[in-house]
Order: sequence, then structure tokens, then C-alpha cells
Amino acid sequence: MKVVIDMNLSPTWVSKLKKRGVDAIHWTEIGKANTPDVEIFDWAIKNNAVVFTHDLDFGTLLANIKTKGPSVIQIRTQDVSPDKQLDTIVFVLSKFADHINSGALITIDENKARVRILPV
Repeated sequence: MKVVIDMNLSPTWVSKLKKRGVDAIHWTEIGKANTPDVEIFDWAIKNNAVVFTHDLDFGTLLANIKTKGPSVIQIRTQDVSPDKQLDTIVFVLSKFADHINSGALITIDENKARVRILPV
């Protein structure tokens, strides 16, 4: 599965995820920093990618459009650095791979990961 990392997360996520076997790319490698979220959303659909983000905009897009994809992983913690969250993200990608491949919105906070099957 390919993961596109949103602008609000550090590009260092790419190398850390790749070391764990995850096909990852940061949006800055694809498009402009000020690209609207809907364009990143469309790119993810066309490229069968999962969006990894720190904001709620992609969840809102999923709710408004009522689509089955792309899958979105939202991390809702204070410290979103790979050094702090890498194990959690890799675990979620592995544990919920079937849901992600079918279409899911996964929200990760300090205590748990919540999975919502698309469309929401």
C-alpha cells in the first residue's frame, strides 16, 4: 500500500516508514506546498494511496463526498514526530490493512485507534 504524507507532517516520515517497509511519499515530492486538500485527495484516489495527515479536513471530505476512498489515517496527538509515533502508525497499517484496502477512516489519538468503514 502506498502512503501519501500530508503537508502538516514532516518529510522525515518518508524515510522512517520506508525503513519499515512502507511505500511512502511526502506531498512535497508530488505537488506544491499550498495545494488544496481536495487535490491531494483526488491524487490519492487516482494513485490508490492512503492519506496520512494531522488535520481533520480529509475526514470532512470523506463525509461530504460519501466515497469509499481514499483511506485516510488521521493522527490526533500533540507529538506527531516519527520518533514518537512510528511504531503506532506501522502497527495500524498492519493491523487494519484489510480495512484500509477496502476504504477506511482511521483516527489515532493518545489512547486508541478508531476505524470507520467508508463511506462515513
